[in-house]
Amino acid sequence: MAVSDWKKSVVYQVYPKSFNDTTGNGQGDLQGIIEKLPYLQTLGVDYVWLTPIYESPMNDNGYDISDYYQINPDFGTKEDVEKLLNEAHRLGIKVMLDIVINHTSTAHRWFVESRKSKDNPYRDYYIWKEGSKDEPPTNWESKFGGNAWTYDEQTESYYLRLFDVSQADLNWENDKLKSEIYEMLNYWIDFGVDGFRFDVINLISKGAFENSKAIGKEFYTDGPKVHEYLQELNKQTFGDKDIMTVGEMSSTTIEHCIKYTNPERHELSSVFNFHHLKVDYKNGEKWSDMRFDFLELKRILMEWQVNIAKGNGWNAIFWCNHDQPRVVTRFGNDTTEEDRVKSSKMLAISLHMLQGTPYIYQGEEIGMTDPKFTDINQYRDVESLNAYKLLKNRGMDEEMIMKVIGQKSRDNSRTPIQWNDHDNAGFTTGTPWIGIPENYKHINVEAALEDKTSVFYTYQKLIQIRHKYDIVTYGEIEPLHMEHPDLFVYKRHLNDETWLIIANYSNRAVDIPEDIDLEGEIMIANNDLKGNILQPYDAFVVKISGN
Repeated sequence: MAVSDWKKSVVYQVYPKSFNDTTGNGQGDLQGIIEKLPYLQTLGVDYVWLTPIYESPMNDNGYDISDYYQINPDFGTKEDVEKLLNEAHRLGIKVMLDIVINHTSTAHRWFVESRKSKDNPYRDYYIWKEGSKDEPPTNWESKFGGNAWTYDEQTESYYLRLFDVSQADLNWENDKLKSEIYEMLNYWIDFGVDGFRFDVINLISKGAFENSKAIGKEFYTDGPKVHEYLQELNKQTFGDKDIMTVGEMSSTTIEHCIKYTNPERHELSSVFNFHHLKVDYKNGEKWSDMRFDFLELKRILMEWQVNIAKGNGWNAIFWCNHDQPRVVTRFGNDTTEEDRVKSSKMLAISLHMLQGTPYIYQGEEIGMTDPKFTDINQYRDVESLNAYKLLKNRGMDEEMIMKVIGQKSRDNSRTPIQWNDHDNAGFTTGTPWIGIPENYKHINVEAALEDKTSVFYTYQKLIQIRHKYDIVTYGEIEPLHMEHPDLFVYKRHLNDETWLIIANYSNRAVDIPEDIDLEGEIMIANNDLKGNILQPYDAFVVKISGN
């Protein structure tokens, strides 16, 4: 059963399109999620978070919502959502929906009305600016490439779209718009959902519309009224209810995230930040070829751990999601089966012993890898396809382009879950919407469940430990050996109890530092301790003092 204290909970992210297909059309659906709920119960998670399931043209895989109240027929019906909620609740699992309220699809009724004329009642639901056809209002860049303003012939004006051309930014200065958003959220709360993940929520407040020295994000990231807006959102919707919320924060700061999550401020329960997932961006550039910077990874994780705790805020902790590569390929080693299994467990242990709410992305719990696509035609993600064109225009050669996209594409995590070694990994009886890696023959849920030493059982045990021991949730964190080139070491302290966490991120044997004593009760490990040496990808959690 789910734990009563949400801070001790663990969330499992489902990307419905790639989870489980029951119709044979090659795309996952709500019935497919319902079918696999007992599996999630076996894993032991408390919440399941679904990426957007609403009506959408799917230009950005559902993050372009055209109707907040209707379900995308590709996934099923509202009755299916009701059944999913009932069945999940029966099994002790809560359900979080993903909501996008920074922008809507240009196919949304509001926007269709908005573009009809300058005096349309819905015009002010979006951000429209005057400008000549060849001169946008500002030089801001879209997150998906190109200028962030799109010219609309009908009213000879520009609308702001920080993402795809089909995703128009909403105008949070408009009270009528805000009340429609509150009404919609309350509808889903009344429907029975248990939480919300708010997409790019720290971008909803726009500052001055001026030219930027860079790409414009200083005018809308953690904008001038963002905390005021979130406090109002909290008050009008979920604030007085048992609803867990997490905000996706783009390019944010620790100071803002403390404000977003300190309970006294009545904004959100927790926040995602992505700074630790940019440690393989060469000079800050995503589409670059670079091995991750381990020291920087540790530094960022610990800076957020220590400072968020000081400010009484709350982190979401995660390696993977639908926008990130698979962590074992990225920060571990998937070149041999032994290294894949061991480094997957090491990454799980070193993350799940941190403070915050852990998120497990579908397939992570069995150590799924990047698909290693070799041809641009295998990709489906709009951002990756845009990047391919951009890099080609810059003169990068094909081999390097494919290497870079192979490292960074969002499609790395979007290939279907590998359920078994049957056709299409047991995901569909039809043709999958995106290709499935060849390794599904040995990396799949069925094989993981049968092997008691699999990655799955490490994740299961980590969840059980978090539920059972308060130190994992509430213990103070003490970073250690931050300059060590191979080891991630820290302690957790609560009352008179201390746990030591040590993980070897390298593919070589490493001496345990002389001041580290591993005497005590081993709470979880991925190997047997051999003297004073850590083998490649070893990870240990040791209770070194306390009752």
